[in-house]
Amino acid sequence: MCRNIKTLYNIDPPVTETEVYASALQFVRKVSGFRQPSKANQAAFEQATSEIAAITQQLLASLETTAPPRNREKMAAKARDRNAKRFPPSQQPILDDSK
Repeated sequence: MCRNIKTLYNIDPPVTETEVYASALQFVRKVSGFRQPSKANQAAFEQATSEIAAITQQLLASLETTAPPRNREKMAAKARDRNAKRFPPSQQPILDDSK
């Protein structure tokens, strides 16, 4: 699975259309092998992304759960903690914000 595709179901606040489209775009990029398609493939690329986003919206609307929604802030904090353990400060790249 592509690491950039995030869980979209049962999250508080609910997922937006923009987030669904971004995940669909990541999926199409991964499957096609193109980050940016050529002009000849642009229409097919965008059509696939739009169709996958629509199907994803349908899927999310039809799913049912009794579990309480997950909190985005808590999920992000857990991800930061995991990354801090995986990449100790001595291994993290230095970001230059002066530009």
